[in-house]
Amino acid sequence: MKTTLRYSANWIPLLMAASVWAQAPAGWTPEISMQLETIGEVVPSPDGSMAAYTQTRAVMDRETSEWVTEVFLAHSDGAHRVPLTNGERGAGSPAFSPDGRFVYFVSARSGRPNIWLMPVGGGERQRITDWNGGLARYRISPDGKWIAFTAVEPSAEAEQARKEKRDWHVVGEHPRNHSLWVIAAGPAGAGKPQPRRMVRDSYDVVNFDWSPDSRFIAFEHQPDSSEDSWPHSDVSEVELSSGAVRVLAATGAAEGEPHYSPDGHVLAYLRTSNPARWAGEEQVVLLPRQGGAPRIVPNTFDTGPSIPGLEALSSPALLPRKAMGEILGWSADSSRLLFTGEKGTRFVLYSIAADGGTRAVYAPPEGVVRGAALNTGATYVGFSRESSSVPPEAFVMSLSGGSPARVSAANTSLPPLPLGETRRVRWQSTGGLEIEGLLTLPVKYEQGKRYPLVLMIHGGPMGWFNEEFSGRYGVYSMAASFAALGYASLRPNIRGSGGYGRDFRFANYNDWGGKDYEDLMTGVDHLISTGIADPDRLAVMGWSYGGYMTSWIITQTKRFKVAVVGAGVTNLWSFTGTTDIVSFLPDYFSGEPWDNFKAYLDHSPMAHVKGVTTPTLILHGDADARVPVSQGYELYNALKRQGITASMVVYPRMQHLPSEPKEELDILRRHLEWIEKYMRSGQR
Repeated sequence: MKTTLRYSANWIPLLMAASVWAQAPAGWTPEISMQLETIGEVVPSPDGSMAAYTQTRAVMDRETSEWVTEVFLAHSDGAHRVPLTNGERGAGSPAFSPDGRFVYFVSARSGRPNIWLMPVGGGERQRITDWNGGLARYRISPDGKWIAFTAVEPSAEAEQARKEKRDWHVVGEHPRNHSLWVIAAGPAGAGKPQPRRMVRDSYDVVNFDWSPDSRFIAFEHQPDSSEDSWPHSDVSEVELSSGAVRVLAATGAAEGEPHYSPDGHVLAYLRTSNPARWAGEEQVVLLPRQGGAPRIVPNTFDTGPSIPGLEALSSPALLPRKAMGEILGWSADSSRLLFTGEKGTRFVLYSIAADGGTRAVYAPPEGVVRGAALNTGATYVGFSRESSSVPPEAFVMSLSGGSPARVSAANTSLPPLPLGETRRVRWQSTGGLEIEGLLTLPVKYEQGKRYPLVLMIHGGPMGWFNEEFSGRYGVYSMAASFAALGYASLRPNIRGSGGYGRDFRFANYNDWGGKDYEDLMTGVDHLISTGIADPDRLAVMGWSYGGYMTSWIITQTKRFKVAVVGAGVTNLWSFTGTTDIVSFLPDYFSGEPWDNFKAYLDHSPMAHVKGVTTPTLILHGDADARVPVSQGYELYNALKRQGITASMVVYPRMQHLPSEPKEELDILRRHLEWIEKYMRSGQR
């Protein structure tokens, strides 16, 4: 059921039927953004006649704030859509059996996520696993007899310690790693064999793939499950029958994402530079399975296939580049690898041959593709597609040719409100470097009239703004709501961003707040020079690295009337000592802070905070391990002690990004209200 959200006098969101509008909305709002349903995985059946996909919606009432995901099954022409799950928070990860008779999926209806199956022709769902630990990924063997999955083993001792309030831990000891397990593919029940552990749990298994003959599993593993462990990942292979493990790739680089070719002759995987770099530098390596030296595929445009790991976000925020890398798989004839990759503000489905020849398999005329997956025969591909003006839906396309067919109807009931035109814009920055961005104009834009401008800054810094639906919810996705209020908004892809090649992505190393700052200022100046932006009505906002840049901007210039800092890095030294990715800034700044103190100091907003005048709203999650909340408090206290207008909101359960719809909605509303207050009033 589609829902619309309203606020009562005390700002508690209430759930209402979409048909019961108390007052027809005049323009796009955060509440309407929260009606959008996102599309996750889109998986075609083996013969391409059907697709399974996930659809996620927000559910909010007085005591509820959660995302609910449904797994749907539909014909590839969009007919006969049926939900396979019933409003379960932990549903997802659909997959077809190799013979196409069953759909597998993950559901938490039993209390914890487990693997279930349902006949494609209808019938009762049946549980495959009875697992009480943390279940992560699963894959069905090509012969359909086995399911491999990664999971944290249940620990009765740990559960008892939690109940007895003695669940303290020693940092770095006894990490909860994911092991690789195998279980028979039949339903759970009396007499069914229990899952069998295939590898030791002294390292964390991340990704894996079955060999075409179902005899081996290649897997990526890293020393532990921490976010800082990915630069040390390796690839090994385990034999199903014996459990014998052999190492396939273990160098000083990070190796991962193994994929067997359909003919079984080659294993492809990704290898980073040595050492691995946080900005991302990957190559495809082909390893002959019968012996011989691995062969490196010549570089792709961006030095490594990549796909966003956070489907609901316009760009990642301070996440390992490794977490973004994913090859979709091989073509049916084992001649090419398929992957999705960013290029500029687009996101395209590519293929790459062993000789490095890259071509676009599907490039939408505008917008981006996400959640792509191949069917078991690599003859069809499923994905979600959206553009600045069109919300996301699920599509299926034959790899032999033809146009994508829409299979979902997730957002067909969104109110048909104007969004404001979104354009790609380019300008020359310092040193003649061309910078690209997305400009969203006010809904009633008139050429020759100047408008207030909101400068939005993405995270990463290796993230990038793309042509996603402008009415999405998200910490970077408020363009439509600002357009409805008469604002223009600029979303620039400054140096350091993804989508423009390796050199561009590394161009802000040792230079945060330097030329990346100039890229932002020249972008604003460009819109002023073209008569669109009003130089006296400028606002700035950003999250994570975008929050860093927003903090930096208010310490460098007084031209912005208002600012919003979301989960921002404000002190490079203290950030490095408290974050869960302690190797991140030492890579970006060529050394540890005690060896390179001046660089960390000079590039920290806190070192320049004296004299700030910009009214600043600070938003931060209390449970943020990526950018600890202390970073927000440092900036807030410095502003308040100088008598500067500042407000700080701390969300008690939130980590680095919102995980509850009420958090998301409150963050959206606070951005708009803070900027409106100080942009319109002229207060300081």
